[in-house]
Amino acid sequence: MSTIEPRIAETPLGPIEYLQRDTGDDPNRVILAIHGAMGGYDQSDILGRTIGPAGYRYISISRPGYLNTPLKGREAPEDQADLIAALLDTLNIKRIIVFAISGGGYSAIHFALRHSDRCNGLVLCSTTGGINDTPIPFSFTVLKFLARIPFIIKLMRRKIDRDIEGTLKKSVSFPDILSRTTGDKETMALFKELSVGLMEDMHLRLPGTVNDIKITQAHRYTLDKISVPSLIIHGSHDPQVPFNGHGRKLAEEIPNARLYKAEKGEHVAIFTHRAEVKSVVADFLANLNCGTC
Repeated sequence: MSTIEPRIAETPLGPIEYLQRDTGDDPNRVILAIHGAMGGYDQSDILGRTIGPAGYRYISISRPGYLNTPLKGREAPEDQADLIAALLDTLNIKRIIVFAISGGGYSAIHFALRHSDRCNGLVLCSTTGGINDTPIPFSFTVLKFLARIPFIIKLMRRKIDRDIEGTLKKSVSFPDILSRTTGDKETMALFKELSVGLMEDMHLRLPGTVNDIKITQAHRYTLDKISVPSLIIHGSHDPQVPFNGHGRKLAEEIPNARLYKAEKGEHVAIFTHRAEVKSVVADFLANLNCGTC
């Protein structure tokens, strides 16, 4: 679990919460990590630690509507992309590589489209390629109600903490994949940190999540206009963001995009296929032609 405290950057476009983690000596090698639904800087940080190599400076953000980054006026993914650029200006960072997962893909893609001169590369994990018409589970409606009852959230958190294998089992359909993942202590520790973390300050994660749902149901991209090197990581059996409608679409429509299809992978493929994902990401980063990155 991270012991680094987040900060608030006051940018010309408003405040944004971020956490900085240095794992290398070169401050110019920067990866900015973007969380998905029910996230925040902590979930962005877990994304970087799960799939990213050492030797980089990691900036993990809370998108608008999550934790301590206000939503008002930054609902659109284009505005969120511009806020990221403003953060870079505030931190005096010229260029970055972007990691994004799930609902974080919208702002990541728009950053690559709107600020391509500042984007050395794009890594999209389980993200949508356009409108996602997969029905929102009723459990989310229930969760929005329960988030207002601290005692219930505390019980849910305790249950996850005590039975993380049972929590993972709800997201993994294949016994061999489940067995392989539960046998990896480091990966399970990261998954537990993510799952338990979702229960912390849940009410501060809901406004952004509700906004993300609105975006997923109405937003399209001009994927063929993306000019930065891109890596698509997607589970073949993702029930929330189906591969054929999204992972394959991203790989086919983004010029020269590279695809890693996690066989029998679902929406938690970065955990269940972590070793392969880390290898693919490391190779992608090593082959970027971007000077110091």
